[in-house]
Amino acid sequence: MDRPIIAADLALLMESLARPPMVGELPASVCKPPKSRKPKNNNIIARSAYRPHVLARDRVHIWFAPHTSSFHMSVLAHLPLDDVIKLLDVMLVSIKVKTHENYGAGLLRFHQYCDSRKIPESLCMPAPDHLLASFIASWAGKVAGSTVQNWLAGIHFWHNIHGAPWHGCTLLHAATSGLNKVVPQSSKRPRCPPVTLEHMHALFNSLDLTNAFDASILAVAATAFWSCCRLGELLTNSVNSFDPTCNVSHNAPLRRDCTPTGVPFIILSIPWTRTTHTDSANIVASGVDDPSNPVSALVHHLLANSSVPGIAPFFAFEMDSGGWAPMTRTWFINRCNKVWRVAGLSELSGHCFRIGGATELLLRGTPPDVVAMQGRWKSRAFLEYWRKIDSILPMFITSLLSDSRIAMVHSSMSSFSRHYQ
Repeated sequence: MDRPIIAADLALLMESLARPPMVGELPASVCKPPKSRKPKNNNIIARSAYRPHVLARDRVHIWFAPHTSSFHMSVLAHLPLDDVIKLLDVMLVSIKVKTHENYGAGLLRFHQYCDSRKIPESLCMPAPDHLLASFIASWAGKVAGSTVQNWLAGIHFWHNIHGAPWHGCTLLHAATSGLNKVVPQSSKRPRCPPVTLEHMHALFNSLDLTNAFDASILAVAATAFWSCCRLGELLTNSVNSFDPTCNVSHNAPLRRDCTPTGVPFIILSIPWTRTTHTDSANIVASGVDDPSNPVSALVHHLLANSSVPGIAPFFAFEMDSGGWAPMTRTWFINRCNKVWRVAGLSELSGHCFRIGGATELLLRGTPPDVVAMQGRWKSRAFLEYWRKIDSILPMFITSLLSDSRIAMVHSSMSSFSRHYQ
């Protein structure tokens, strides 16, 4: 039996959408009221009661449409207010704060397009297939395909959070495919070059491992390279952005053991990954016959930074002045590039560790299935990642690599590709 809908319930529900989610991953710093700022010229949008001036990260849940009211009345007819608020909160925290910001950018561009064509608010959500396709087509030759995919993901999630059906279908798919074929050259990013063993050896030889900061640097680099990790799984973006529900702590579960053949390994449990989200995952660091051995680097880091408290980030380091500081992505990349610059090597980004580690494992004869598991790739994603392996291998070619080893990589990747069709 339907429950009676009270006007106050609708008002409270709309009020709840005007604040950050109360559960999940959003840290307290994100929940502070936004400061009003004048929008940039290309971010100006027509005034509307449906689209108040808020930060990009808040647009998905605060911007609404006429459809929103009918959706709220529908769910409140069957569920109590607290249940509906909890449902919306849980949906909102299913994506990270940075993703909220990216989605907000897509919503802005979509509504700017609708305003310029005088599209009524009632057609913005649920948006018909032809409107979505026309919006995407308007950006053909101006932006990369990945950009519009992020925009569409934001518009789609906005529909979901407000209970609107998604009508993007045949026309939208055709428009998206066409846009991908006319991407401007300026929007094409050069392929990430890989970190090589030469880069890793330069770090090992140049870092001062009696220094707690450098000990942490080598541990991060060795783990990211040999375990094919994303840096976001190991480091925080800033000094104040540590969140124990997303970032690995110094007291994280750590298992040290040896294989039956005597190879040492360390298994580090992390609370969040980009693919598993809040489901934990394990990073496996296996001992290798190389100066950048991740097991040795991790053990040395923990000894050099033994006074760091358990509540701190895992790769936090002791400071000369006393106390500790979290290792941030910026500090890590800057220190690595400083070493590589002095050594006459190319400066690289964080993602280059993942691609470099996977390539090195393949060149060592590691089966692609094992490499995919080490990097926690899904089979299809791993194949896509390596579809241009010919452009990566030359970075690793030295006198130590014979043609037979390179042929072995091609053979194993071809078998992997056939296995997964």
